[in-house]
Amino acid sequence: MIDTNALQKYSLFGGVLPDQIERIKPLFGYARYDAGDRPVREGDPNDKIYFIVIGKVEVSKQGIAIAELEEGETFGEMELIDIMPSIATITALEPLEVVTISNRALYEISKLDCKTFAMLVMNLARDLSRRLRRMDELACRL
Repeated sequence: MIDTNALQKYSLFGGVLPDQIERIKPLFGYARYDAGDRPVREGDPNDKIYFIVIGKVEVSKQGIAIAELEEGETFGEMELIDIMPSIATITALEPLEVVTISNRALYEISKLDCKTFAMLVMNLARDLSRRLRRMDELACRL
């Protein structure tokens, strides 16, 4: 399992204390993928946020590569919140290790530690807002 201190580099855990992370860590998932594997496929159900611990992925939409993400970055935030089909395909460009938090685990965190839950949701909203702002800037350049 991932080290608590290592989680501090993810914006989702900004302001969350190490002892709070330790309390919720049992709710996290872990997965490994080989290069070429697709942990998430556009249009398929997904209810998890993925934290890249090791490796790099390509994000593609309708077969067009739109981004690369690496260690310390996340994907799946939108589906965690809105419980809709995946908006993009994620392909491992090299061996990949991820830690996940499912929608169900987020609900369990809300029951276990309301303050930690509130901080996670606020950080998630900030991350999504930053991505939306970036997309707005890109759209205005066209």
